[in-house]
Amino acid sequence: MNQAEEFCPFQLIDEKGVLDDARIETFAKDVKLAECGLSYFTVSIMGPQSSGKSTLLNHLFGTKFREMNALEDRCQTTKGIWLAKCAGIEPCTLVMDLEGTDGRERGMDDTAFEKQAALFALAISDIILINMWCHDIGREQAANKPLLRTVFEVMGKLFSFRKTTLLFVVRDKTKSPMKVLENNLWKDISQIWDSFDKPDGHKETPLDEIFNVKIVALSSYEEKEEQFTEQVANLRQQFFNSVALRGFAGDGREVVPASGFSFSAQEIWKVIRENKDLNLPAHKVMVATVRCEEIANEKLNLLVANEDRCQLEKDEHSYPVPDFGKKLSLILETYLSEYDVEAKYFDEGVRTERRKQLKDKMLQLVEPAYQRMLEHIHSQTLDRFKEAFQEKINGSEEFFVSAHDSIKSSMTQFDELCADVMVKQANWNSSKQRDKLQHDMDSHVAAICSSKVSEIRTLHEAKLEAVLTGHVEMLLVRAGDGTWQEIREYSERQMQSAISEISSAVSGFRMDEHTYNEMVLQLKDYARGVIQAKARQEAARVLTRMNDRFERFFSHDSDSKLRVWSGKEDVQGIKENAFSASLKLLSIMAAIRLDDKADDIEKSLFLAFVAKDESTKKCDPLASDIWEEVPSSETLITPIQCKDIWKQFTENSEPIVKRAQEACRGVDMNWSSFASGVAAGAAMGVAGATAIIGATGSTTIGAGYSSAAEAFTRFAGQVITEASPLLLSHLKHLSK
Repeated sequence: MNQAEEFCPFQLIDEKGVLDDARIETFAKDVKLAECGLSYFTVSIMGPQSSGKSTLLNHLFGTKFREMNALEDRCQTTKGIWLAKCAGIEPCTLVMDLEGTDGRERGMDDTAFEKQAALFALAISDIILINMWCHDIGREQAANKPLLRTVFEVMGKLFSFRKTTLLFVVRDKTKSPMKVLENNLWKDISQIWDSFDKPDGHKETPLDEIFNVKIVALSSYEEKEEQFTEQVANLRQQFFNSVALRGFAGDGREVVPASGFSFSAQEIWKVIRENKDLNLPAHKVMVATVRCEEIANEKLNLLVANEDRCQLEKDEHSYPVPDFGKKLSLILETYLSEYDVEAKYFDEGVRTERRKQLKDKMLQLVEPAYQRMLEHIHSQTLDRFKEAFQEKINGSEEFFVSAHDSIKSSMTQFDELCADVMVKQANWNSSKQRDKLQHDMDSHVAAICSSKVSEIRTLHEAKLEAVLTGHVEMLLVRAGDGTWQEIREYSERQMQSAISEISSAVSGFRMDEHTYNEMVLQLKDYARGVIQAKARQEAARVLTRMNDRFERFFSHDSDSKLRVWSGKEDVQGIKENAFSASLKLLSIMAAIRLDDKADDIEKSLFLAFVAKDESTKKCDPLASDIWEEVPSSETLITPIQCKDIWKQFTENSEPIVKRAQEACRGVDMNWSSFASGVAAGAAMGVAGATAIIGATGSTTIGAGYSSAAEAFTRFAGQVITEASPLLLSHLKHLSK
């Protein structure tokens, strides 16, 4: 560090508030301040007493402010305001060390010097360091909060000055994340900024228009000196670079040339000290203030006790009150006129201000009655609107027109009634009640509209459900190739029909496109839900449906007639056809296919249950809870469930196949002996018949028989019918 740049600090302002004019002039010459032009900066530090302000400045700027000895009593070290030049920072930077706040030496109530010092620092500084304890952040009674309030309050006198940077230095940082500390500190800063009374013209001025706010955190100097030193070195480097670029130093407006620094500081402090008593009014103003206040209070008390006003308040409970606004205006005007006469010769400014306050208090007294009148008008108008609107929608007029006309008529009536209760002295308006009435009427219309539209939608949902449920069930029961396509096409036809009907039904509501599209979308979703529900219902019955289908295909022929097993049927082939038909049903019921997306469910089932080969033994295509191509929401039967269902199905069908196979084997074994017996019987029958013909000479073998063979066949058929339907079949086959 260049020793030539080190200048010992000096007490610029002592603890009694006396500025050392001679010393500041000497200091400006010693540091050659005049040569800096506009290229210099001033930094000040504020904070609680014994919070390490001087220690921070010495480490940060290479100054030599007196530091507190931690081994001694924690008493006040810095008194008044001290000034020094920073070492090793360009451009030239001056730093002021301010007396700590909340020190016991000045007592609890003496905050005058603290405010004056803060105002002085704000007036001449580009950057102000706010030194604060980490544990104070977020605490309501924290030591830093009174300091922040002081800074913001005194800033009210300097709103035309340049923009100042507030650099909050959080001391003895805890383990809390920096982001959390920053957020909590910002809340404290914003709360204090919003709460204090700002000057006219700046009531809504945001904090960042007056201050640049920066936040840094440092470890404990006593407990973690090495970390503290390293962090301060980093801050010094940031400070050096930022000041050079005017980052920390604000916008540089209204900078006093360096040659005028000492004079500017002296004059600013002089003004601040002289302003100490400026809040006391002059005698003339004081007398006017007191007397006008007395007159105003007298008129206000008379208004409170006025019988006519009290009667108006009683009457307003039984609305309507004739000439409410005119009567109340006349009462107020009487007392305001009396005030004007009695306060006529007092100071105009005070008189006018007190009259305004009196008028405000009078209006504050009578406003509740006025507001209650508006509430009565609102309630009455709303009730009449509902009755008129209901009559219109019960008629033939369309809904939108009925609503528009009813609202327009009611708002006109409301405005007329409000004009009758208006108080002349007040610039009140009924906009809030008017807006509330508009909102209530709109809400009522919306509720009726929603109810009507809901009825229409419910009606068409019921129609859709009725036409979809039965037809979808029929298609799923007879499931085959193209089933889901048929369902989609049928659903789309019914949906289009419903949309056409519902569009016509809601035309009188003049719904916006978005709302209409939402309703149509809801209807489509409902239709889809109906189909999905029916599909899930049928999926739960799939095993029963598969058993029925197998029975139909296996036990009946192509003409739907019951099969009679003659022994010549291909039982295995019939079984495979029946299995295929049942497998087709299972594949169709495994998933919902309303989006016309291809899947490999049928192929997977075929590979698993029909075309079993080595690959399926090594890799089970159904060893999963999901179908790869089908979302879980569209899955009706999972692959694993399909395996369980198929297993039950095959167990159920096995006895049926076995009985058919046994029937065929039984026919083959008994047929030879049976056929021989029948042949012998036939020969005997023919011979007997021939003998009868020869004896009678007649060719008629009984009624309806053209030959002996036919007669025997009928006779044998009757006998065998009683014995066995199976044998009857073979006998008829032989006879042919």
